[in-house]
Amino acid sequence: MTLRIGAKVPNSGPVPMQAGIAETAAALEDAGFESLWVSDHVVLPRTIESHYPFAADGKATWATDSPYFEAIIALAMMAVATKRATLGTAVLVLPLRNPVMLAKQAATIDLLSGGRLALGVGAGWLKEEFDALGVPFEKRGGRMAEWIGLMRECWTGTPAAHATERYELAADTLVLPALQRPVPLLIGGHSPIALKRAGRLGDGWLAQQDADGLDPSEIVAARETMRAAATEAGKDPEALRIVLRIVGSAGRCDLVAERLPELIAAGVGEIIVDVVRDDGDPRADHDLLRHAVTVSA
Repeated sequence: MTLRIGAKVPNSGPVPMQAGIAETAAALEDAGFESLWVSDHVVLPRTIESHYPFAADGKATWATDSPYFEAIIALAMMAVATKRATLGTAVLVLPLRNPVMLAKQAATIDLLSGGRLALGVGAGWLKEEFDALGVPFEKRGGRMAEWIGLMRECWTGTPAAHATERYELAADTLVLPALQRPVPLLIGGHSPIALKRAGRLGDGWLAQQDADGLDPSEIVAARETMRAAATEAGKDPEALRIVLRIVGSAGRCDLVAERLPELIAAGVGEIIVDVVRDDGDPRADHDLLRHAVTVSA
C-alpha cells in the first residue's frame, strides 16, 4: 500500500484570516496532497494547568491566545473548495459535542464532499475546556465510547432507540444519513486506554509525533496494542489504519522524508504534515515527500 500524504490546514492563529481556509485547502489539494486536516479546540484558558500529553515537559506548545476557528465549519468550507482530497479532523474532542448534532454535521459534510470525510476523534486532555463547557472531565472516556456508537447509528438515518444515564434517543428518530456507512473514525491518543479504544471501536489510530522526535518503535508497540484489542473484539486487525500527524514539520519536510521508510515499515499508512508558511512552496514539499515514498517502495 502506497503511503498517503496529507497536510494540515491551519484553522487557528492568523492564517485563516490572512490566506483563507477554503483558499488554503484548494491550494494544498492542487499541490498534490491527498488529505487535508484541521485541529480542534472550542475554548482555551488564558493559562493552561492541564498536562499536555504530546510534550515531554507537559506544557502546551502554542500560544493560548491563538484564535481557533470551528473545525466542523472549516471542514464545510473545505468541502466546497476541493474535489478529491479526504477531509478530516486531527483530532476533534468528541466528548464535548452532542453526538446527534455532530453526527448530522458530519453527515452533511460527507454528503457535500461526495463521501470524503474522515473523523479523527479523541477523549481530550484539557480539563479547563471541559469545565468551561460544563462537561465532566472525569467521565470523558465513557462518553466518547457511547458517542461513537450513537453516531454510527445516526449515520444509518434511522438510529435505534437509545437510553442510558448519559443520553436518550427515542425510537423512530430520523437523522440525515451519511454517504459513507459509516464515516471512518480514527481514534487519537497514545495511552494504553486510547490504543485499546482504537482497536475496539475505531477504524484506526491517529497518532501524533514531533518532527524532532519521530519514533517508529513507539508506533510498532502501539500498533500491537491496538491490533490485540481489535482481535479480542472480533474485528480484523489488518483492516485498521495508522495515520501519523507530524507536528513541527513546516519547512522541514526534508527531515520527514528521510524518516519515511522507517515510518512505513512501522505500519504508518498516511502522514499529515505542516507545510503552510510565508516562505514555503507546498508543491515542492509534497513532491519531496512523494519522491521519498517512491524511492523507498
